[in-house]
Amino acid sequence: MEPPESKETLDFTGIFVHLGSMKAIRRILIANRGEIAVRIIQTIRNMGLTSIIVYSDADRNSPAVRLADEAIYLGASEPSQSYLNIPAIIEACKRSGADAVHPGYGFLSENESFARAIEENGITFIGPSPETIASMGNKVEARRIMEAHGVPVVPGNNELPESDDAVKAIARDIGYPLLVKARAGGGGRGMRLIQSEKELLEGIDSARREAGSAFADDGVFLEKFVETPRHIEIQIFGDGQGNCIHLFERECSIQRRHQKIIEESPSPALTEADRASITEAALKAARAVDYRGAGTVEFVYSDTTRSFYFLEMNTRLQVEHPVTEIVTGRDLVRDQILVAMDPSHLPDQSEIQLRGHAVEVRLYAEDPAAGFIPSAGRVHRFQCPQDIRVDSGVESGSEVSLFYDPMIAKIIGQGSRRMEAIVNLRQALDEVVLFGPKSNLEYLKAILDRPAFQSGDFSTAFVEKEMADWQPSVDGNTLDRARAALAVLYYEGAGKRNGVSSIETGNMDQAWKSDGFQLWQTGKWKPSTNV
Repeated sequence: MEPPESKETLDFTGIFVHLGSMKAIRRILIANRGEIAVRIIQTIRNMGLTSIIVYSDADRNSPAVRLADEAIYLGASEPSQSYLNIPAIIEACKRSGADAVHPGYGFLSENESFARAIEENGITFIGPSPETIASMGNKVEARRIMEAHGVPVVPGNNELPESDDAVKAIARDIGYPLLVKARAGGGGRGMRLIQSEKELLEGIDSARREAGSAFADDGVFLEKFVETPRHIEIQIFGDGQGNCIHLFERECSIQRRHQKIIEESPSPALTEADRASITEAALKAARAVDYRGAGTVEFVYSDTTRSFYFLEMNTRLQVEHPVTEIVTGRDLVRDQILVAMDPSHLPDQSEIQLRGHAVEVRLYAEDPAAGFIPSAGRVHRFQCPQDIRVDSGVESGSEVSLFYDPMIAKIIGQGSRRMEAIVNLRQALDEVVLFGPKSNLEYLKAILDRPAFQSGDFSTAFVEKEMADWQPSVDGNTLDRARAALAVLYYEGAGKRNGVSSIETGNMDQAWKSDGFQLWQTGKWKPSTNV
């Protein structure tokens, strides 16, 4: 649908937007998939603009493809043939007449070459400049820039000499424990915790191999390990001309293998003085690179010393952006689009107010009992309560593919206070119906139930300390709910086709006794025709 022709139109938030001074952005191509693609489509639709989605073989029947105004086939399911295929995406932009590209997160969202190719073809990249992406994508260069602009960085070394003895001397100066970190990429890959000199050289070699495989760059550096730290990040926005604002912080300390599991805003650890200091440091970081659009400055924070250090800048929208949207009342995707249209649409800092609390969990198709390996397959039934925010690119009937991140949904609870948000989220998780691939649903519930989480007194070591002995279990209430869900599914499927209008409880119990629940989760359970 084309936006109105008038120079002034009322957008979905009721704020008058003057279109006359804006770049001509009416058709936005989303170079992504899954829940973030659906999320972006919703805002594009609300703004009266046209959404164009690209898709692979695996996503041909996805909700994002169905919801977008237009869809263009990219290629095979392998990311290299589709969502990482820059020439194919450029061609899709040309074919569709896209004015702008929103990269979402992951895939090409922080790829300098992609951003440059988009802009060289006269298309607006809804994100920072290629130069900013390049400087912040190299963690060593990012550290140098932050040091030069007065942003505190973790003590470390930016370049490793070739001599083993020289490397050992540098490590002794930094002090153990320390981290070996890849200078490119993220997500905990190419990172090793080193407790002593005996582990140092092998840890560096191991980190180099992983970094080279993951990022085609095996460069690493050393950094002091801050013990019992918190991971706190600041949402920032810039106009690309040196003007920047912040949208407060997110607490991201609940992690497993350096991957975030639960995020919230505001952090239960920060005082107002802490918040003022860390947000000002984030603004210094953003101004240092004339940041444009939405970004996140990540810090490691010590409860003990109340000090913080720069970790990295993510030059994109974050997975956990919904918690910020809830506590600030803003649509960050809309703000991204408006700033891309016209830098003068950067909100004023006085417009950003912090209200209430929000907590987000990431629901994944993975098997906690088997080391959290991804669990692919058909989602036979997925249902969430209606009174809570759920961002998802999966629905009943969807296929979870092993080609991509196995996220099913982000579920976000909110309340006027932190405990209210936790209680609302915990209740919502009890009402989630999910049959198909195995998931981390019960694991997430267990985290929310832990006193250490509820108190807010935790660090990035929470999972290792609190969840090491956790084992999945199925209580009586879960069994009853599973029986009922199986009955409904059977009636809607084979039973309905055979004219069966009811299922005897005894026969369902019999199916259950044959380990029906576990078999159903793996897609192997088939009810007998006389059930």
